[in-house]
Amino acid sequence: MSTSTTGRLDPGTGPASAATKPAPGCHTAPTRIPLAIGDAEVLSASFKALADPSRLRILSIVAADTNAETCVCDLSEPLQLGQPTVSHHLKILVDAGFLHREKRGVWAYYSLVPGALDHVAENLTGRIAPDGTH
Repeated sequence: MSTSTTGRLDPGTGPASAATKPAPGCHTAPTRIPLAIGDAEVLSASFKALADPSRLRILSIVAADTNAETCVCDLSEPLQLGQPTVSHHLKILVDAGFLHREKRGVWAYYSLVPGALDHVAENLTGRIAPDGTH
């Protein structure tokens, strides 16, 4: 890894680029491509949205609903949180792409965005290596 005179990493050096090529004397290349900096930042934002017990419970409550959706009016009691706090958590989950919001009259209904949680897992573990393997 090399640094410039500013003390920052030079582009194309460091763990991400080194991890995609075998080190001298190594016989195998990694089977997965490590995350690029930009991808890691996006993934980090997703994890930040998930890194709250109340938000995880919201996702669990919505996923467990027989209609695959939950009215905002049904979340305060099981979460033991006030309506403004519940709305704050819901906004974070919608903005992060985990929940879909549909307004019906005075109430908002929330459902899981299909594949959103799978997408997070795939980005972390399912990178395709240069030889085409997963």
